[in-house]
Amino acid sequence: MKSLMKTLRAAGKKPRIHETGDGTRLLVLPYGARVLGLYAKDNDLNFYWVNPELRNHESAKALFAGEGWHNTGGDRTWLAPELDIFFPDYPDVRRHWEPPQLDASEYVTKAGRGVLSLRRKMALHLARPNRAAELELTKTLGPAPNPVRYERRLAQHLETVEYAGYTLRTQVRLLGETAEKPVPLGIWNLVQLPWGGEMLAPTYSKTRPRILFGEIPSENLVCTDRLVRFRVALKGEQKLALRAVATTGRTGYAYEMGSQRALVIRNFMVNPSGAYVDVPKDEPEDFGYSVNAVNVKSGLGDFCEMEYHAPALGHDMESALATDISQIWAFRGRPDDIDVVARELLGSGLFE
Repeated sequence: MKSLMKTLRAAGKKPRIHETGDGTRLLVLPYGARVLGLYAKDNDLNFYWVNPELRNHESAKALFAGEGWHNTGGDRTWLAPELDIFFPDYPDVRRHWEPPQLDASEYVTKAGRGVLSLRRKMALHLARPNRAAELELTKTLGPAPNPVRYERRLAQHLETVEYAGYTLRTQVRLLGETAEKPVPLGIWNLVQLPWGGEMLAPTYSKTRPRILFGEIPSENLVCTDRLVRFRVALKGEQKLALRAVATTGRTGYAYEMGSQRALVIRNFMVNPSGAYVDVPKDEPEDFGYSVNAVNVKSGLGDFCEMEYHAPALGHDMESALATDISQIWAFRGRPDDIDVVARELLGSGLFE
């Protein structure tokens, strides 16, 4: 953690450490409003994937000075629909472009009452309606106590398990003319994790993900009556999507850390009555997806993205304000103990 802080400062950035009451420490990068590091009490091992370019001063400076995507890693917030915001030449979808005002700009930070907030006003061009969207994005980070701390039957398994967690409150407020004539915009939160693990998505019914790009062999994607398993151990880039009507509001990702196993879970709200406006680029009327998973082992790096969408504001309603609340729960310990935690919170064991 100290080395990463030093490198970021040498590259001209101003990271901050935010600590919660249980000893969880967050390394927050106001540039892009990212939670770049998640650390358990008294341990500086990061649960998140961080771009290896941030390992030394020179490569970090080059990353931030480059014209391409400044993908630092960690937990970030984008906005949907991706088709409008990240494909500026639509209907030509060959160029994917990350708006710097959203993901490569400084956010104003404010700390107080046990939380840390990041805020920025911006204007984004929307491709299909061909208009600008003025908005303010605010992210507030606070505590998230261990969700299984009261489960006495698990006590013997939790004795040596490390925990770190936080609550993320994300708010989008439309401004100016955009507030008067709202446009559909949805909060899209993504966390990047080390490559080579397994993502578990509990479901209410058997469902088959839609493959958005890449090819996923059947042995890497298993769908049962109440669960989707995605083994993130492929070369290239692949992405899948799950529909809101089937998803429960939790996804988890497990990976090996030497002799230990780490499990990172995101807990969020799913409202199938809401407007899920992120759509496949080849079928722009196919609405209703709440969860994405991405495997990347390419020039972008080696990582998994565990993603979820919140219902959009400005869609079939006059609302100019959207608020979403989610939690990150991260555990690390002996494989057998982490497996017990996974069964409790996700309904299934790991690597079965």
